[in-house]
Amino acid sequence: MQQNGNADMILIGLGANLPGPLGSPRQTLEAALLRLEELGLRLRALSRFWKTRPVPVSDQPWFVNAVAAVETTLPPAELLQLLHRVEDEFGRVRSVVNAPRLIDLDLLAYGRLILAEPDGPIVPHPRLGERAFVLLPLRDMAAAWIHPVTGEGLAPMIARLPADQDVIPLA
Repeated sequence: MQQNGNADMILIGLGANLPGPLGSPRQTLEAALLRLEELGLRLRALSRFWKTRPVPVSDQPWFVNAVAAVETTLPPAELLQLLHRVEDEFGRVRSVVNAPRLIDLDLLAYGRLILAEPDGPIVPHPRLGERAFVLLPLRDMAAAWIHPVTGEGLAPMIARLPADQDVIPLA
């Protein structure tokens, strides 16, 4: 499903690189999407799933990533709490930064909203424009998306990505 622009697009990043009780990383992410819908989010669009090298590069297993556009009446802080709740339900343990994980759900963008309050979510996600595992899936479903802070489209952000950010679309 192709979406244009981003006036009302709420974007969630999904990632996992460890199998869990629900199966493979992809199966875990698919189950998480169903759980989010059970909790009231409406899935508007979903990218393909992608196999992606860890960032920063390490010897841990490659990730499976996707980006979803959702609808919700929840404000950003409550949506982020909901994402963390689902991560907890699925067994995520937060240890060290960039550790392997069963599931990772990130609030990437909330329409054109820009938030950077000390005790609240940072929206859009501060590293969104630096990650192939976000930008390429996002291009799948919203090729015309514009970064709310920089005003850039996806093409120039993708062109600046480091060569070590390997991503492979999955069937």
